[in-house]
Formats: sequence, C-alpha cells, structure tokens
Amino acid sequence: MRRNRLGSSAVEVTELSFGAAAIGNLFQEVDPAQAAAAVDAAWDEGVRYFDTAPHYGLGLSERRLGEALRHRPRDAYVLSTKVGRVLDPLPAGAAPDDGLSQGFAVRATHRRRWDFSADGVRRSIDDSLERLGLDRIDIAYLHDPDDHAEAAFRTAYPALEKLRAEGVVGAIGAGMNQTAMLTRFLRDTDVDTVLCAGRFTLLDQSALDGLLPEAVARGRSVVIGGVFNSGLLADPRPGATYDYAAAPPALLDRALRIKAVTEAHGVPLRAAALRYPLAHPAVATVLVGTRAPEEMHDAAGLFAREIPDALWDDLRSQGLLADGPPMESPPADDPLTEDGHRA
Repeated sequence: MRRNRLGSSAVEVTELSFGAAAIGNLFQEVDPAQAAAAVDAAWDEGVRYFDTAPHYGLGLSERRLGEALRHRPRDAYVLSTKVGRVLDPLPAGAAPDDGLSQGFAVRATHRRRWDFSADGVRRSIDDSLERLGLDRIDIAYLHDPDDHAEAAFRTAYPALEKLRAEGVVGAIGAGMNQTAMLTRFLRDTDVDTVLCAGRFTLLDQSALDGLLPEAVARGRSVVIGGVFNSGLLADPRPGATYDYAAAPPALLDRALRIKAVTEAHGVPLRAAALRYPLAHPAVATVLVGTRAPEEMHDAAGLFAREIPDALWDDLRSQGLLADGPPMESPPADDPLTEDGHRA
C-alpha cells in the first residue's frame, strides 16, 4: 500500500488507515476477540497507520489497540493518539459517569476532563503510553479544541512542540470536525498535519475553501476522517445519519443522486467516498473506522477499486461535486519510489 510522509516530519502513513474509535465500544459493545481480529485484518490488508484517543471508550480503544499491536514490529507501523481530555478516576462513592452519554458503551470507572494545559498534555501522553503498553507515540493530535482555542494555542500546542523536539512524539497536529481552526493551526503554528473529519467528503467539500490550499502552500499534510459523514454516504436511505444526526431530506436526496452516478459507472458509492479525498495533493491518508475483520476487508476491497475519471466529471457536470483540483484516481501503474511512496 502506498505511503505518504506527514509534512516535513519523518512519519509516514499508509493511504488507508485504521480508526480505532469503533473498537472502543462506539455506540455498542464489541467483543475483545473481534476487536483484535479487526486490527489483524487491517494489518493483513497492508494498513500500517492506526489512530486512537483516550476519549474512545474511556481508554478502552487504546488498551485494545496496544494489545493487538504489541506482537508486531514497532518500527513497522505508525500510531497516533490525542491530548486534551484526561481521564480522572472516579472518587470512592461517586455516582458512575454514563459512558453512553458520550457515545461509548463502557463501564465508567473514570471521568473525562478537558485539559489543554502543558501539564495536562504531558500527563495525557504518559497515561496513553501506559494504556497502550508501547514505548512511543508517533503522532499526537490536539483533540477537539473547538471551545478551548486560547488554551490550545497558548499552552497545549507549545507543549506538543516541546515533546516533538524531545523526541517523545514524531509528529504533532490537531484533529477536529471543522476547518476554520485547523486552517489557523496550519497558518500560525508548525504542526506537521491536521486531522479533518467530515469536511472533505462527497457531500461536504468545505475543506477546499481554505484548509486544503493552506496545507499545500505550507507543505503540510491532512488526514481525512468521516468520509461517510457518519452513515449517509455508506447507505443513503430514510433514517440514515449525517454527522451523527438524522440526515435532512435535501442531503439524503443529494446522496442518492451521487449514488446513482457512481453506480452508473459500476462503482459502489462507498468506494467513491473512500477514494475521493486522496486525489487532493494535501491528503496523506483516509481513516476508516471498523469494528470487525469483515468490515476491514470490505473497506480495503472498496478502497482498491479503480475509479474512472469520467465518474468525477459526471458528478461535477450535475452540480454534485465542487469545482477544485483534478480528481483523477492514480492509475494502477502510478510510478512509486523503491520503498513504495508516491513518485
């Protein structure tokens, strides 16, 4: 699988990557053996970049991911986690926090607490290393600092920069569901990458307005998540969700029209949704969240599908895709360097 370097860092990621929120019991419990098998399936498909966070299942995702990867050569893969939420043990006698209240089906032995202080960043990294059972973290992201901009830029980012200089982490960035603050991180800091979820998809190309051009101009990389917009682009039907809420009728209609175009070219909608972001020169990898090995194998198969250039042209001609850089899919014989990178 092709790999891309993140900005000017030494960290390289495969173009398809594994999002580990689902194996942290996102929305429903996942059997531990199934979670491990999902990670193994990703490995078998050539995926070598795995993303997690303390927030995912109150540390469950980190523990499961670390355990699943522990027998793999540490230099063979890249792992990212996030800072900004620390996990505090519940005091004796305290009423349990309902893990489901934040989307994860877990027994709440800890509470999440926002902390973008320098000490909070270091504590978060230390705690993550302990839960992962690994010796290092390759990428550390500021996680959802939307309502904590001042602390994120004034204290948390400098703490990450210092950790990078010390060699504790290899690359740093921020991960959010919006583009404005991510663009500011690219413009005003020395992050290597940003993780943008849901804003560069077949239904939402708002990242083209500022984020992606800024990344190209500054030689930075963008990791794209949420390519299915939480469900609508995976299976557009009444009752489907868009950004974790019921999809408005107008968006459902648009998704169905996009599906009709992709299927007219013999391409499943999900395959087009997975491949679309990677044609942009700023995008290094696409994250896909899976909770079972069959889901991972299915995603990898879809990702490998060839997408005809005419498909993107038809979407544009029907007003279903924003004008932007050429979206041609790399041909099967796209020249690579000797170690598997894009030429």
